Amino acid sequence: MEAYQSLAKILRIKPEILKDLDEKMSAVFQTKNNLESLYAFNRQLINLRLKTLGLKETDSAQKIFKALLEKIRIDDEIIFKICHEPDVASEVGAGSIVDLTKRMNILKSGYFLKYEKAKEFMLKTPPKNTLSILGYQSAEEMLEKEDLRELYSSLRFLEDENWLNDVFFKQYENLTFNDFEYRPIEIRVLGQKWARYAQKFVAKKYHNISHLKELGLIFVIPVKLGVAGEFLRMLALIIHYLNEIAFYNDIFLSFSREEKFSQYFIDALKGKMVSQPVQSDKIVWLIIQQYLAKKDENDWRLFVPHINPEVIHWEKAETALAQMNKFIPEIKERLDFWQDLNWVGDYFKDEKGETLVSFNLIDTVMSLVKYQSMVKYVYHHQEALWNRIFVSYAGAENLERLIKSHWLKGYLEIPF
Repeated sequence: MEAYQSLAKILRIKPEILKDLDEKMSAVFQTKNNLESLYAFNRQLINLRLKTLGLKETDSAQKIFKALLEKIRIDDEIIFKICHEPDVASEVGAGSIVDLTKRMNILKSGYFLKYEKAKEFMLKTPPKNTLSILGYQSAEEMLEKEDLRELYSSLRFLEDENWLNDVFFKQYENLTFNDFEYRPIEIRVLGQKWARYAQKFVAKKYHNISHLKELGLIFVIPVKLGVAGEFLRMLALIIHYLNEIAFYNDIFLSFSREEKFSQYFIDALKGKMVSQPVQSDKIVWLIIQQYLAKKDENDWRLFVPHINPEVIHWEKAETALAQMNKFIPEIKERLDFWQDLNWVGDYFKDEKGETLVSFNLIDTVMSLVKYQSMVKYVYHHQEALWNRIFVSYAGAENLERLIKSHWLKGYLEIPF
């Protein structure tokens, strides 16, 4: 029962729920002792990493957490020096992170909205805030003097979210797959002038990188947060978005010939998910394409079996970071400390009793970035653990395939 109790505690569910799930999934996939083995492997990986850090499992949660933060600081310094100690508040400095990404041989291509179509949308429904802020009288004038890709990026931080979803993106309802073309994903550093306009966006997101799935575009705002872990997080985010855009492109292709293509496309962009519990006599695994805990840590969907494609994107990013030295010979130190840790973590004793410590790279780097605000992240680890539990039965090779093939439905049903 230790495995059920420990894993259930991390996932914030009752052990009986996990035990029932295990019995049913084991019967279907004809496996034995899955969760016991999984939890034992979790502890093994923890002890190996603690040994690397010069710690032991009897050390306090706070001591272990601080050691992980220090490891991030050291690895962040590696990225900082490899990029020649850039000032990311400048276009050139921010561009050095992009250049490093390009050297890692991980760029991808896909089918994205034609620029002519994107221009047509902006002409038909001009972004009023953007026009006003930039001082233009018409969309025609603005498009003559500004870069379309930068304008499209700026919509995310200059325009109201409701206007974007209810007015501008409503134009997407008439899209067909013929409005798309095959081209490489682009990583673009925005011009310096955009930095002052994006201050509220950066303050809210607490990072200066975002993406446009429909355009196949990742944009970097030249803003310096001035916090530890900044460079490693920028690099990880860019790699994550490369994988996310490629993943969604496969989703778009899967329903490219469907009559309801535009509706499915919009639903995917908005991250549409199951909103009510699924009534079924089968084992139900929801597909959750967001980190729900960011908005509501008590969302009911977090407490039922589910799998999350975000975890897949981050895992690929962590693997790429761990193997950077294969493509960048200047990196003598390996960052493979973080590989395969996205689902790893456990409770450790502290002065208040015990605290959950996540060994997940993104949780740790985000915790470091917001350390002064006393914000600690664990939800990436918890979501990754759900994925890992599913994989322990169905296999890693099936996870991404099953998510994509059941995307429109929003969940898997496994008969038992």
